[in-house]
Amino acid sequence: MNTEERVGNPDQEWLEKARNGDDDAFTRLVETYQNPVYNLCYRMLGEGTAAEDAAQETFWRAYQNLKRYDQERSFITWLLSIAAHYCIDQQRKKRLPIFELDEFPDIDLMDATIPNPEKELGQSQEKEALHLLINELNPQDRATVILKYWYDCSEDEISKMLSLTVSAVKSRLHRSRRQLAEMMMSGEYQFVSDRRTHESPAL
Repeated sequence: MNTEERVGNPDQEWLEKARNGDDDAFTRLVETYQNPVYNLCYRMLGEGTAAEDAAQETFWRAYQNLKRYDQERSFITWLLSIAAHYCIDQQRKKRLPIFELDEFPDIDLMDATIPNPEKELGQSQEKEALHLLINELNPQDRATVILKYWYDCSEDEISKMLSLTVSAVKSRLHRSRRQLAEMMMSGEYQFVSDRRTHESPAL
């Protein structure tokens, strides 16, 4: 299921009115998509106030560039792309220590001695483990993992959203799953039993 199907198609009338300068119509679009945009920003930045600021900036940039929006493209995918790029820039400006996936030695997930995340964890548990993992990834890798596992974006969608090749997206996803397997083996993995109370349910 793609991102557009998960949150529903935008009302084309609202979108067309917004493109023609109707602020009320754009407000309706914001109300429709504010949760998925905020949740992406929150998972990228890890802090509520920063996520709210990033979501507001995302919609402001969308508003400014609405006439340039390609109507052949999914509207929610376009919004999430704006949000992801903004959050990546914000993380890079902080210059915080980050974990580079390329620094991690290869682990063969087909090795019978290594836990297989898909077999060992249920879907919800796997996402909890991935939530711990993304805090250690560099900004672009973090966006790739979030878009794949929380928004069900295809590798082709992610490549377009983040201006990466499809092979680069596959590499980042593969390496993140190897790191997840290592976390499980090392005992670093712990369940996150409670959702943050101020985070909106992911759509």
